[in-house]
Amino acid sequence: MPLPPPDSPRQPLHTRTVRVQSYGRDDGLIDLEAELIDVKGYDFPSNDGGVHVAGDPVHHMHLRITIDLDCTIVAAQAAYDDAPYNAHCSAIAPEYADLVGMNLLKGFRHQVKDRYARSAGCTHMTELSQILPTVAVQTMAKLRRTERRADVKPFQLDGCHALRSDGAVAQVHYPQWYTGTDASLEAIPPISHPS
Repeated sequence: MPLPPPDSPRQPLHTRTVRVQSYGRDDGLIDLEAELIDVKGYDFPSNDGGVHVAGDPVHHMHLRITIDLDCTIVAAQAAYDDAPYNAHCSAIAPEYADLVGMNLLKGFRHQVKDRYARSAGCTHMTELSQILPTVAVQTMAKLRRTERRADVKPFQLDGCHALRSDGAVAQVHYPQWYTGTDASLEAIPPISHPS
């Protein structure tokens, strides 16, 4: 269900688009390619003395990481198409090769914050990297389904509100791992889509 209409007329100011695609490679590794684009809804003076036109990217950057099946990063590359301070911004791109060796599922977000804090990184590139762990989990879903062991608790349980081990989803879909005590939990109806 979408948000209700706004209660006041409004004009666009800023749009951020983030897109991530994952690819299975012939060598058994996986590439995650993330892209961030920021545009403004108005013209403004650019840093080079011209005019930055509404709708033209202020930020347009890419981050590709290659991971193994344990979600450890084995290669990383960053690139910039657009940045407000051009080469001053993009000069940090090679530093993102230091993502290599980090594991997306083992303290990744904290490691990235520590490694790329303040002037040691690019705010936007670092922010882009923060969505990669959940994309990796979604990417691995098919593989994990086929290799699921009955004696090992599924990694997604207790990872979010809906998948808490004492909730209705666990009771129905993961009964072996259900920890709730109320057998009469109400099922939450599925999300309905307007016609």
